[in-house]
Amino acid sequence: MLFCRYRGLCAGRYIGIAARPPVRPAILRNIMSAIPPLKSMCGRYSLTCIDDLGRRFRVFVPEIGLRSRFNVPPGSEMPVILPEGGEGRLSLMRWGLIPAWAKDPAIGRRLINARAETLTEKPSFRSLVRRKRCLVPATGFYEWNISGRGRIPYYIRMKDDCLCAFAGLYDEWQSPAGVLLKTYAIITTEPNDLIRPIHSRMPAILRREDEGRWLQPGPLTAEEIRTMLAPRPAEDLEAYPVSLEVNNPEHDGEHLTRRAAMQVVPRHP
Repeated sequence: MLFCRYRGLCAGRYIGIAARPPVRPAILRNIMSAIPPLKSMCGRYSLTCIDDLGRRFRVFVPEIGLRSRFNVPPGSEMPVILPEGGEGRLSLMRWGLIPAWAKDPAIGRRLINARAETLTEKPSFRSLVRRKRCLVPATGFYEWNISGRGRIPYYIRMKDDCLCAFAGLYDEWQSPAGVLLKTYAIITTEPNDLIRPIHSRMPAILRREDEGRWLQPGPLTAEEIRTMLAPRPAEDLEAYPVSLEVNNPEHDGEHLTRRAAMQVVPRHP
């Protein structure tokens, strides 16, 4: 019975609510294909240390085939932590927010990120920041620096913690065919001194002491939002160049997160 409290889309089926009809794979593929991955300001991250998820976030992790992912692109089905009974609940969601009011699921292509500075102004996020906040577990993220050498990928991670939590927003959208899609966006903030030479934005990485408050239902004050979503100090993170293989979202593997020598991107006429 406990298992059916954890709902999500996994392996082409809907998990958790017996009253809903099963999702036909063909319908699911059609809905998903309407929201292809795209490049954006913070558009790739990693999630490893899967065995530590339950302990780190104090949630039950059901047997839903979670595995380490070293190169997560938009459009991926990934675990997020939702509020439930003052604690948290793990759910699989698709990265690329589709608001409940959306008429076209393709909007998820544009809503993989939400800027911390304008959360209370944008119609897509204004109501969600009051009542649908989530944690996005991660072990690091990628940003690309454009320079004379070309577009060079960097991997950024916490120095002293395998798992961290990006601040996120989520929603549920139902298609005319009755297919329920649960989706999320990662909140971004201004870069710290470490990230600024690499990129103009970074994910909002919550401090551990703020994770519970972020999950609590109900509105936050403007000061709480500003404080929680401020960039983490540069000394908490490390950044280094990695292989150009990470440019291809189909590539995955631990080698993608290893430090690489600075490379020159070939230029084609």
